[in-house]
Amino acid sequence: MTESGAETAGGERLRRWRMVLGGEADGTGRALGGRDAAMDGALAALYGGGGGDGRGTAERSAGLGGSAPRVACWLGDIRTYFPGPVVQVMQRDAIERLGLSALLLEPEMLEAVEPDVHLVGTLLSLNKAMPDTAKETARAVVRTVVEQLEKRLATRTRATLTGALDRSARTARPRHRDIDWDRTIRANLGNYLPEYRTVVPERLVGHGRAARAVRKEVVLCIDQSGSMAASVVYASVFGAVLASLRAIATRLVVFDTAVVDLTDRLDDPVDVLFGTQLGGGTDINRALAYCQSRITRPADTVVVLISDLHEGGIRDEMLKRVAAMKAAGVEFVALLALSDEGAPAYDREHAAALAALGAPAFACTPDLFPEVMAAALEKRPLPVP
Repeated sequence: MTESGAETAGGERLRRWRMVLGGEADGTGRALGGRDAAMDGALAALYGGGGGDGRGTAERSAGLGGSAPRVACWLGDIRTYFPGPVVQVMQRDAIERLGLSALLLEPEMLEAVEPDVHLVGTLLSLNKAMPDTAKETARAVVRTVVEQLEKRLATRTRATLTGALDRSARTARPRHRDIDWDRTIRANLGNYLPEYRTVVPERLVGHGRAARAVRKEVVLCIDQSGSMAASVVYASVFGAVLASLRAIATRLVVFDTAVVDLTDRLDDPVDVLFGTQLGGGTDINRALAYCQSRITRPADTVVVLISDLHEGGIRDEMLKRVAAMKAAGVEFVALLALSDEGAPAYDREHAAALAALGAPAFACTPDLFPEVMAAALEKRPLPVP
């Protein structure tokens, strides 16, 4: 490397350290200007460090002020200087660290934000306090996120579940393209001819074709306590996708200490989301009692409980209901979360009790959910991560 090249690399390292450490008290001796100074100011407003004003701070402190226009300007700045995923992290930190939830009720603020699942969760938790002037803007933000999720998830979900519904109906006289070769070979292993190293398929096993009539029922039972916000968003989108499949009758139920059936809103997941009320207590037993009362064909029903299992109701009754549904032939799936963030804090004792009943509780990513549902519809072992 030439001397000038080494100087350039060294200067770039100092620049990066200056951006990381903030302020001029960091010891790099590096001054910032132009775009770097603007980026540093946007970071300092949230995380502290002097804001590029040359004074530095002994302790990091942050503040965007209480003005919605000022915050909206800052939101515009970070969208200019940082990529989308970084913007979403900074927005989340601003809401949590600086208590900006109240400002999200103002239309000019909502118009400046980068929509994501976490922002939707925050807006839903503020739904009841939201003034009429902000509600239309909030719905537009939520709809943007929902449409992004549907675009990402819907096609694969429909393809996976349609295939599962086809495979769940077996036929002994399949067309050639519908032969299930794995099952056919296993069924005819007694007809193996060593001299020809082949199996004579006396009995064919094939996939049936899904009928247009409803063949399966799915009940999504969703905990709407505050910690489950992202799960509520994803479950609402999946609920709408499942409801679009003719062969599946889908019911969507949300609960805290009360139970609300939102099935009639499944044609629009945005309506489903604004029908929820994040926060409050949790009564899983009451929710499962309602779901159990709506099951008409247990052997063809999948119940998906999405909850961190912190039960505020009657624990023993909850477990008895799960046991009764499984004994009747219901496929029961317990998800601690339906999000990209892994399992939240959850009740390990209740999770162990469900596992003992043959219903393992686990966190599920949105990308894995179609495979989980396909396995449940086909009554085969769930792909537990």
